[in-house]
Amino acid sequence: MTAKAITIAILAMGGEGGGVLADWLVDLAEQNGHYAQTTSVPGVAQRTGATIYYVEMFPEDAVPAGALPILSLSPVPGEVDLVVASELMEAGRAIQRGFVTAERTTLVASSHRVYAMTERIAMGDGRVDSTKLLEGCRAAARHFVSADFAGLAEDAGAPIGPALYGAMAATGRLPFTRAQFEETIRRGGVGVKASLAAFAAGFDATGANRAPDQPAAGVPAVGPRLDDLALRIRRDFPPLVHATLTAGILRLADYQDIRYAGEYLDRLAPLAAAAPDILDETARHLALWMSYEDTVRVADLKTRRSRFARVGREVRLKGDQQLGIAEFLHPRVEEIADTLPAGFGRWLLATGWARSLVGRFTRQGRVVRTSTVPGFLLLYVVASLRLIRRRSLRFAVEHARITEWLGLIGRLASSHPALALEVARAQRLIKGYGDTHARGWRNYQRIVAALPALEAAADGAGRLQELTQAALADDRGEALEKSLATN
Repeated sequence: MTAKAITIAILAMGGEGGGVLADWLVDLAEQNGHYAQTTSVPGVAQRTGATIYYVEMFPEDAVPAGALPILSLSPVPGEVDLVVASELMEAGRAIQRGFVTAERTTLVASSHRVYAMTERIAMGDGRVDSTKLLEGCRAAARHFVSADFAGLAEDAGAPIGPALYGAMAATGRLPFTRAQFEETIRRGGVGVKASLAAFAAGFDATGANRAPDQPAAGVPAVGPRLDDLALRIRRDFPPLVHATLTAGILRLADYQDIRYAGEYLDRLAPLAAAAPDILDETARHLALWMSYEDTVRVADLKTRRSRFARVGREVRLKGDQQLGIAEFLHPRVEEIADTLPAGFGRWLLATGWARSLVGRFTRQGRVVRTSTVPGFLLLYVVASLRLIRRRSLRFAVEHARITEWLGLIGRLASSHPALALEVARAQRLIKGYGDTHARGWRNYQRIVAALPALEAAADGAGRLQELTQAALADDRGEALEKSLATN
């Protein structure tokens, strides 16, 4: 039988150790009777594509004396034995490129998600359904292995590469023993203990062929400070919405205070007898709207202890190292005015010389190093403006809009329940800040302006859903414009 090269494609993002993983494979092969070669094709920055590391191995005893095998520089669709993806979307990309085939390929993929730019910049919820990605992987590959290898690696204090290396060893697709895999890590001499622990975790997870854990359904737990509100939810609202309402009070108590979380329930009380789907969707979108993004919220999140701890974990911060974090901030005059007391904010926006003066200091933006005392204190002071947020211009504007939106839902809930549900869902157009927020609000207003005609239409709810989807389709409003023209 003619010997064939073993072909391996690794799709990994920056900082995940894909290059080290490829080097380990070359060392593994060369130390155990194989020729090997690795190449890489860099991906694009900002998570629009991973680097593809390609490895080929060929047994030395199958090569005639004095000759060398000719190995390929890049993977060929339909000719890859083992594909390894450091994240679930990258597994999908590998399938799309034709690297994964049902006749030949073993696919190893981590089930965690690092959202792609196309998912993040979508006007609505642009996330790809992970369940569908997993189903596609199972259908495309000869053998599919998936687990949260990133979580296993983090528990071991290592990058994801060693965990994936363990998974590769456990598949049995490579002609080497576990001990030979582990010796490669030891020869590397860097982070050996943590890497071996991650390798073992990946090996065991693959051997058991564990499916990724699914989040448990149910009502989130609350602390004693929110017990009274949790009791109110159980007493005044139907069980089907308890989970959403509990998540809402947790979010809003964190965003502002416990009283604000209580006001959230106050606003929903008139809808307690509405259809459960209307109440649930309204509750979900109301919690998002009441926790709108402003400069105070941004500063609060950037100065939290948990954020510094998370960044430290992500960069593998050691005890003898210091962490430096630089934030680029570019608040516009409008965002500064939004943070001020309502009267002062309106004056600033309406007064040309004052607006121009403030604009001089905000035109270029600035870098704030929150890992330094001055930088941290600057954002800490901005975050402390939460104490006066209720008197701010943005608070007044957003809550006036919320009141109008809830009024529409309440009016339609009994006479046009399907239309009321779509009005509740239309809130997802309003998000972010700056130009994104202004654009979303304009689209929402244009859709609401069409409500009188939709109430009289036989399929008003379906039409409103189409308009909302059109508004989410592009940031220039062209799809919405066309959809409204056909109304």
